[in-house]
Amino acid sequence: MLAQTSKPRQLPALLVLEDGAVFAGFACGAVGEVFGEICFNTSMEGYLEVITDPSYAGQIVTMTYPQIGNYGVNPDDAQSDHPALRGLVVRDMCATPSNWRSEMSLPAFLEREGVVAIEGVDTRALVRHVRDNGAMRAVLSSEDVDADSLLAKVRASQPIVGVNLAETVSRKKASTFGRADVPESKSFAVESISSEEIDYHVVAYDCGVKRSILEGLVRAGCEVEVVPWDTPAEDVLAKAPDGVFLSNGPGDPDAVGGTYRQVEKLLGNVPLFGICLGHQMICKAAGARIEKLKFGHRGGNHPVMNLRTGRVEITAQNHGFNLVFPSLGPLVETSYRHSNVPMGHSEPPACQSERGEESPISRRGRSLAYARDDKGLEGFDSHADDLRFWAERGIAPVVANERFGRIQLTHVNLNDGTAEGIAFLDLPAFSVQYHPEANPGPTDSHYLFTAFTRLMDGREDYLDIDIAKDRLQGWKF
Repeated sequence: MLAQTSKPRQLPALLVLEDGAVFAGFACGAVGEVFGEICFNTSMEGYLEVITDPSYAGQIVTMTYPQIGNYGVNPDDAQSDHPALRGLVVRDMCATPSNWRSEMSLPAFLEREGVVAIEGVDTRALVRHVRDNGAMRAVLSSEDVDADSLLAKVRASQPIVGVNLAETVSRKKASTFGRADVPESKSFAVESISSEEIDYHVVAYDCGVKRSILEGLVRAGCEVEVVPWDTPAEDVLAKAPDGVFLSNGPGDPDAVGGTYRQVEKLLGNVPLFGICLGHQMICKAAGARIEKLKFGHRGGNHPVMNLRTGRVEITAQNHGFNLVFPSLGPLVETSYRHSNVPMGHSEPPACQSERGEESPISRRGRSLAYARDDKGLEGFDSHADDLRFWAERGIAPVVANERFGRIQLTHVNLNDGTAEGIAFLDLPAFSVQYHPEANPGPTDSHYLFTAFTRLMDGREDYLDIDIAKDRLQGWKF
């Protein structure tokens, strides 16, 4: 009877973490045994984009949404030719999808691509365990289901720290990406690309770039030449690009010296825009320290404040490492206006307590912020560990970097107070830690592609864009 259902008899599978935690389930992809760092993604949709995101190289991904695979697989939504993740963990895998765009089921796709996957796991318990104990090595197997054997294996496996995973997912030779490479199958959701002439020639470093990010650049008016992760800066500058883009990618940024050492030579010579690993490459080039987060940011629902405009973006993220902002340099005085003042208002909005009263910290922050409008950062002479300190006060702090002058903190994660974006004030470069192209995720951050074109145009206000209008451009709703 079971064999006639969508859930036929399945092979047992086991997920074992290096601290001894064991999660049992059933194989729902390729049969095999894989090792990687356990992580989780909180997106409610977009599982194919997650699975095919090269930034997941070296990781076993847990999806927190309970049912995965219900709308099947459309290859046009894939972010790379083949998945780079080590394994997939879900609560319930749908083997019979229902969607007019679907070309095959997710289990069939995973089996074809050799991705080991497990279902039937209590993903809520697994995610709580990772949140409490941090990211760690794990083994997923449908071949060996002896917990003691797997525990010994995972403790002997290689961690991802110190490993250059970007090299494993980058292309081997340069190629172009333009209007003809954007799939027509997405025209039901987004407007066709304008037939107007391409305005910008951009060279993009492929450290594990997502296809939809390249599509975002093209939709903003860029013709993109994509080059390998370690292409010499001299070769890039010889192409005379209008700008250089540094892509997302997997793993430990400290191990990707072949990229950030080239960025050192590019800064100040050409407009730069980096996202995710590309953001970290820019930070490393400026001498910053990068730290490993306890369990990373992965999902399509992370709130980030743009300190220059006061707008909050709901963002898509996928990273396990993050910039330590104070390591860029000491704070300096600045005369930038209070960034949380909405257009048309003369006072910043007051933060309120749950009872509707303005909090003491908000009152203190407002007075100091206004003092800073006239006198610089008076009263703020040291860095804050939790960068929500600046978000609450409506200040975009500036540091003095030894090599590249003034650098401004532009974006802050409102969940944990970590850095999400910076802008160089004395040369044309900016970067963000999250993914602006919304695959999967919300459309709030599409403006960053427009910002890049404005930077290439030489505008100083390139980041000061009203996302309430920009987020809807090009979409059919």
